[in-house]
Amino acid sequence: MPEPIAPLGHPRRHYWLVQGMARATGLDLAEAVRDGRLGLHDWADIVHNCRSCGWANGCERWLANDPCVAAPPSTCRNHAALAALKIEQELAQA
Repeated sequence: MPEPIAPLGHPRRHYWLVQGMARATGLDLAEAVRDGRLGLHDWADIVHNCRSCGWANGCERWLANDPCVAAPPSTCRNHAALAALKIEQELAQA
C-alpha cells in the first residue's frame, strides 16, 4: 500500500530539514552541487519530496537530538537519494 501523501509543507522549513538530514549523515549538499553529483533541479526535487513527507514533525524531533548516522532513517522520504549521494561523496573522497 503506498504511503499517504501529506499536504505540502512550507518550502523554507523543509529546505532546513533536508540540510539537517544531510548534516546528520555527513553529506555536503553544496559540494555535491559544485562537483556535479547533484543538479539544482535534483536538490529542489529533494526539498519538494520532503515537503510532502508525513514524518516532518518526527524528523524535527529526531534532528533535535543532533544525530550522527551513516544514512537517513528509513522513515525519511529522501532516504534513498541522500544515502546514494553520501556513497558518491565517499567514493569521490577516496
